Amino acid sequence: MDIRDILHRVDHTLLRPNAVWDEIRQACDDAIACAAASVCIPPCFVKRAAGYCEGRMRICTVIGFPNGYSSSPVKLFEAEQAVSDGADELDMVINLSDAASGSYEAVQSEISLIRGACRGKILKVIIETCLLSDGQKVALCGAAERAGADYVKTSTGFSSGGATREDVALLRGCARNIRVKASGGIRTFEFARELIELGADRIGASALVPAALKAKNSGQNR
Repeated sequence: MDIRDILHRVDHTLLRPNAVWDEIRQACDDAIACAAASVCIPPCFVKRAAGYCEGRMRICTVIGFPNGYSSSPVKLFEAEQAVSDGADELDMVINLSDAASGSYEAVQSEISLIRGACRGKILKVIIETCLLSDGQKVALCGAAERAGADYVKTSTGFSSGGATREDVALLRGCARNIRVKASGGIRTFEFARELIELGADRIGASALVPAALKAKNSGQNR
């Protein structure tokens, strides 16, 4: 698996709260140049980015981000607005309080609600693995799968932890009809390759596309 193969699986991410349009536009250009899977940006930029990209790059955005404790109606509105604005993929954060209390049916119900608002767009469910026990991770993977999500995703990248080899392997082992997205702290192609080999279908990262472009510009990309 070479760098290009990895880049095709990368959601190139810019979710910094003080990001400005010029940076978002550059992220779109960089994702296009590397043939990334998508560019993942804040909801407030989705409409402008969709118009700018004109179908050249899939637009991903976040719902209930980063803490997940927005009410379900608020998340529903966010999802409907994102799809209306042109988002192709939605990464939603579950209600982590429900997860912590073992209210998995409530988590599943909320995911199902958002699934209905996606209008066929890809839905990824962020469970924030660094805050969970292995049993909770398995239960939440099942809830996401039953609710019709397309992916279960490890992390927002905003908590003190990110994707680990162990979590990706665990999620891959319990996922039957759902894919796995590894996100959080993935800064090298070597680590991304390991996670893909362990079962990650997508990689969420902010560092990989810039690294590939830097290598290309310096004549080092093979």
